[in-house]
Amino acid sequence: MILRSWTAARKMYYRARGYCNGSLNGLPFRLDPYHSKFWHKASSGNWEPETFAVLDAHLDAQHDYLDIGAWIGPTVLYGARKARRVFCFEPDPVAFRHLAWNLELNKITNVSAFSVALSQKMGIARMASFGGEAGDSMTSLLNDGSHGSDVLTVGWNDFATNANLSRVTLVKMDIEGAEFDVLPHLLPWLREQRPALFLSTHAPFLAESERYDRMQTLAEQLSFYSCCREDTGLETGNAPLLSERALTRFPTFLFSK
Repeated sequence: MILRSWTAARKMYYRARGYCNGSLNGLPFRLDPYHSKFWHKASSGNWEPETFAVLDAHLDAQHDYLDIGAWIGPTVLYGARKARRVFCFEPDPVAFRHLAWNLELNKITNVSAFSVALSQKMGIARMASFGGEAGDSMTSLLNDGSHGSDVLTVGWNDFATNANLSRVTLVKMDIEGAEFDVLPHLLPWLREQRPALFLSTHAPFLAESERYDRMQTLAEQLSFYSCCREDTGLETGNAPLLSERALTRFPTFLFSK
């Protein structure tokens, strides 16, 4: 009871002040108070250390970072401290509001943040969270539930034509199952420029009868990358995309030259 009361009082204090202090892989940040539990976990080093290792390995002050599925900004904030420039997409309006807040709290000016979803063309799409709550990091174009919202979509070709992406060395894509439809539009650019691709896959969000074929297609589409490293640390070919783990869980793969 005492611990619960202290936790509630601490949250109230953070919200009254407008931020909580935290760190991402050792770098200090001011962070929005409405996700203090998550920021505490990230600050303790218990949130995706492999992700920060990938950002450290592929970003520097002379190159750019593309983050597709930015959520409230942990990878964007950290990437902004490492890269020359960051382009990021987060269509969930609740998550984007906190992403923009976190950028403002840290006076970050080298991030171009877009509250739209990448797709084949400009339009309007319905999206909702598989977790049932807007902004909870599980919002997907695969889910058009009644608790969702309409979002603007923009075609990849339209974006890539108007943005200078020549210095992008890392692309992170974590879009809760929409990767199966969005990634094919990036393939010509990925083949030409060959940035590292840090891809989270979400086969369980597909119908069970579709999973193997969709993951096999994904593996074939990305076969021009010579190296695929699982988030377990294993470096292999693209076969892990067809493993039982990939078909039943949500692993992340790093594709590189």
